[in-house]
Amino acid sequence: MFIPLHDGVPLRFMRAPYVTYALICVCVGVQSLLFLRGDPGGDIALLAGFGMIPSVLFGQAHLPPEIAQAPAWLTLFSNILLHAGFAHLVGNMLFLWVFGDNVEDAMGHWRFLLFFFICGLSGSLTHALLHPDSEQPLIGASGAISGVIASYLMLHPRVRIWGLAFKWIPLRIPAVYALGAWILFQIVSAFLDPKGAVGWWAHLGGLGAGAALTPLFIHRGVALFSRVARG
Repeated sequence: MFIPLHDGVPLRFMRAPYVTYALICVCVGVQSLLFLRGDPGGDIALLAGFGMIPSVLFGQAHLPPEIAQAPAWLTLFSNILLHAGFAHLVGNMLFLWVFGDNVEDAMGHWRFLLFFFICGLSGSLTHALLHPDSEQPLIGASGAISGVIASYLMLHPRVRIWGLAFKWIPLRIPAVYALGAWILFQIVSAFLDPKGAVGWWAHLGGLGAGAALTPLFIHRGVALFSRVARG
């Protein structure tokens, strides 16, 4: 697959994407605290307590009191800030770093923050609705970041992105091809591996929310699909 590294699109409406930076810092901070704890058993309990478990969300199962860390409804959001390990974290944060700044610039700080968590919520709910009996915790910002990817693709489809194809071949290709291939991979994987370890449907739920919300959240002067902005 394609690993994005840099896009070079300048910011138009703000000095810096502070919300994108803050989200990355929070996710990295949470993962670092889990690592520093040095308690694998306790970490598993925390991931189960703050991760979104569909069967618990719908009241079909219940966590032991010593594991239940948050109300079931809150895990629809808390799971977004957790990751299964540093590889999972780095992959998600790299996508957020490359694409989040321009989406935040197009929306503004507070709207982008709301957009991010709505996309994450959509991803969590999509996964839960399609796997209502699952007892496996869903964790990770992938649903929210999928919404960011959908938004970026709608904003800058023609921008050429530097990245690594198949993890080591450097390429500079238009976003529509790089991200289009990534989206296609999510769709195919969701149907071929519906009950695998990866929450593919959470990714698709975030993508759908991102595509639907982008026209509503961007500044009026921001053009979609590289068209001329309206005055």
